[in-house]
Amino acid sequence: MDFMTIVGTLVGCGVVLYILSVGNMTHFLLNQEAIILIFGGTFGSVLISYPWSALRHVPSALWMMLVPPQRPSPQLLIKTFILWAEKARRTGIESLAGEITSAPHPFMADGMQMILDGMEAEVIRERFERDMLSTQHRHQQISGIFRAAGTFAPIFGLLGTLIGVVQVLRNITDPSAMGASMAVAMTASFYGIFSANFLFLPISTKLTFYSEEEMLNRELIAKGILSLLHGETPWLIARKLEGYLSFYLRRGGAKKHQLSA
Repeated sequence: MDFMTIVGTLVGCGVVLYILSVGNMTHFLLNQEAIILIFGGTFGSVLISYPWSALRHVPSALWMMLVPPQRPSPQLLIKTFILWAEKARRTGIESLAGEITSAPHPFMADGMQMILDGMEAEVIRERFERDMLSTQHRHQQISGIFRAAGTFAPIFGLLGTLIGVVQVLRNITDPSAMGASMAVAMTASFYGIFSANFLFLPISTKLTFYSEEEMLNRELIAKGILSLLHGETPWLIARKLEGYLSFYLRRGGAKKHQLSA
């Protein structure tokens, strides 16, 4: 369970509810027309913007917000490569076949299997690059869905406000009807802004963070596998991977995946 997501949700909802309760405005929140307009309109716009092949991953992305994936740390990956390199120097690269099942990351196991299958370095490098590019593209699509929803929601909030104002003008001689129409106008803006900045955009940001973590792991694994294939010493592999990790963190994440030998 992601503790920070739960804390952030409680803090955000608590602050908003407190302010509304102090102003005695909580009864305006449950407005059926505004809820249908904002969330229904945003949902429809997202359906128009993205195909089913991307939208079908949304439930798993939402679940990931509550239960984030368990990924090995970069330090664990580097330590594993050092142990594998030491064993390969003692007993040969073929002796690592028994280590595949205990690999801390599936991408690492796939890379070792390619080495044992006798694939050349260039072939392994190309397969790694294609895999990372496709994975990053899929992650960007999913986070982009929530980013798009965060863009659409405030616009529908503005639309709800305009509809409410039109209703106010139509019922300007009926004070009771004017109050209901004004409630729609105000709550529509509230739902649009609140859902964008408290729901859709934060989800997109956190999914992007998880994607960057995954891409860092995959790049480290790709470089480590190629180093093993070239028979580099454990000391050299450790320095190369640690240096790349420091460089990656300094530049704030990779934008383009190019693996050097």
